[in-house]
Amino acid sequence: MKQSIQLAILSSANLGITFLFQWYVLVQLGPGMESDALFAGMTIPQLVLAVISGSLMHVLVPILAGEDEDRLRHDAWALLVLIGALFGMLAVALHVTASWWVPLTVPGFDEAAKHLTIELSRIQLIGMVFTAINGVQWAAYHARQRFIWAEFSPFVSSVITFALLIWALPRFGVMAAAWLLSLRMALQTLLLLPGMGRVVRPNLTSSAIQQTWQRLKPLLLGTAYYKTDPVVDRFLLSTATSGSLSLYYLAQQIYGAISQIINKAIVAPLVPVLSTSYKKQDSELFRKIYRRKLFQVAIAGFLGLLFFAALGRQFLSILVEYRKVSGQDVELLWMMMLLMSGQFVIGNLGMVMTSMFYAVGDTKSPTIVGIYAYTFGIFFKISLFYWMGNLGLALGVSIYFLISLILMQNKITEKKYV
Repeated sequence: MKQSIQLAILSSANLGITFLFQWYVLVQLGPGMESDALFAGMTIPQLVLAVISGSLMHVLVPILAGEDEDRLRHDAWALLVLIGALFGMLAVALHVTASWWVPLTVPGFDEAAKHLTIELSRIQLIGMVFTAINGVQWAAYHARQRFIWAEFSPFVSSVITFALLIWALPRFGVMAAAWLLSLRMALQTLLLLPGMGRVVRPNLTSSAIQQTWQRLKPLLLGTAYYKTDPVVDRFLLSTATSGSLSLYYLAQQIYGAISQIINKAIVAPLVPVLSTSYKKQDSELFRKIYRRKLFQVAIAGFLGLLFFAALGRQFLSILVEYRKVSGQDVELLWMMMLLMSGQFVIGNLGMVMTSMFYAVGDTKSPTIVGIYAYTFGIFFKISLFYWMGNLGLALGVSIYFLISLILMQNKITEKKYV
């Protein structure tokens, strides 16, 4: 319990300063072309990270958990070198071809906005490489159940870059924000480096590498499809009024930040514990831990939704109604967040369920669920967008997560894990 509280506090502080970074950019620039271009420029780097780096975290922690220190250190360094090289080459390829693929993601932008988005995307590709390396470092920390420094280091790097942002944004504009986002990831890599242990020669043919690839293959195939969700959102919103993309992105980031707190405090520590009990074949402990965490997350989500429905508008007014963000923008943001609340309430339950699958080494089941949920969910999102605009897209988010939850529970029942 003490560790969960500490992680919740650290995660809250870390996500708070990260959100503050985005908030400062939005209120200084206002919802418009520059902020839309910045957030749109994150789309492909974030998609690549979600497909590869995000999948790695789910795979690596169960593999590394419970191993002796020497083997863990050798495997972690091998994975870091491999992932760093892979993402480095990928970043170069995306940088060279950015003038081709960026305009395809924002067809509604005018030429000036498209050009700015291309430049901002290229800058943020640098941060993508460091973020991927951070994923391996976090996996090593989590496998050792050393969660505190893994959460504190992002906070330190975010504080440093936010201080620089206050100085640089008025002088250099949105370009400064893009460079500082990449710098934050680089600083984080340096701060997490001691947790990797003494440098060793990487063995790229180790059993851990082979096992990682075997578990990663179904995830890559699935996530390459259903993680394109943000691309669809940005594509649709680029045709809406200027500033819509920024407000929609902010709504998702607020819910995402709160979900990350729950993930870091409750869900992330759950994976190595479940993995260890599963390896020991202690099914009773496995079920007990899983059900307790699922109940805790359900209560947190329900109470959070009640709070936002009652006081969310006032909270958002204090948070963003400042300078270039109008009261009308705040009203639209609040309505978006109410309609997409399924991302928070239902999505958090899905995190616990998905983590249980990963803990037992089953990467196929959540991938299958993701594919089906995305296929049905994207139909509702597109249809509702053309019917209701931005608010329809927000409602489609909740429907998507509801479909995913139903399919996930059916898969758990079928597999009889709990």
